[in-house]
Amino acid sequence: METKNIELIIEKGEKGVWGRVNYNDNLITEEAGNLNDLELKLKELLHDFEDVDPESISFDLKYDVYSLFEQFDFLNISKVAKYAGIHPGLLRQYASGVKHPSLTQVKKIEETLHRLAGQMQKASVYAL
Repeated sequence: METKNIELIIEKGEKGVWGRVNYNDNLITEEAGNLNDLELKLKELLHDFEDVDPESISFDLKYDVYSLFEQFDFLNISKVAKYAGIHPGLLRQYASGVKHPSLTQVKKIEETLHRLAGQMQKASVYAL
């Protein structure tokens, strides 16, 4: 079975997370309490409206800044801001949904997270 990789945009919802996919030029949206439920609901909708086998769907997740820090709540916003060269108060406003970052700011945040993740991948932990 061929896997269909579909971009899923995740944003702040009224009751959790809101997501949208564009498939065959059809915009499909849904809201759920968490990311796992959102993915299940969208797979059901893709099956109902586009006759896509839910087992064949793999989502390429794209987060707004609010949803990113909600999903990865272990991230320290002040530290990420420091490494990204963004004022911590401004990043907290982005993360709370009070303000929305420009494309340039989003790229800074994304590049910083990827750089930090690369450093983490190289880390090793050992027991004495």
